[in-house]
Amino acid sequence: MGRNVNQVIADLPLERRARIDARYREMKDEVEGLRELRQVAGKAQADIANALNIKQPSVSKIEKQADMYLSTLRSYVEAIGGELDLVVRLPKRPALKLQHLGDISKISPEARAVSRRAVKSR
Repeated sequence: MGRNVNQVIADLPLERRARIDARYREMKDEVEGLRELRQVAGKAQADIANALNIKQPSVSKIEKQADMYLSTLRSYVEAIGGELDLVVRLPKRPALKLQHLGDISKISPEARAVSRRAVKSR
């Protein structure tokens, strides 16, 4: 009769079990994408659409995008009740948190107009 994964792990050295447990905790706190993030937050696409003043199919489209503006990501995260932090990690430096990048409320009206024109010209 075969052994289950818990039995196999129990037979490993203590140090190895600790590494496995640490990695399990890391992976448990990771999500694959915006859809899963929304689900963790307990929100439906309709909730996000209402918060962003868009239609539900647009939320679906956002969740499937591989690339997007930071302002779109920030708005989406805030719509599920979260806060977006952007952190840069450089070699031999402590982590640096970027402030206001992608926060359209901090952008001047003139810069916002330029951004809108750039999007329309795509």
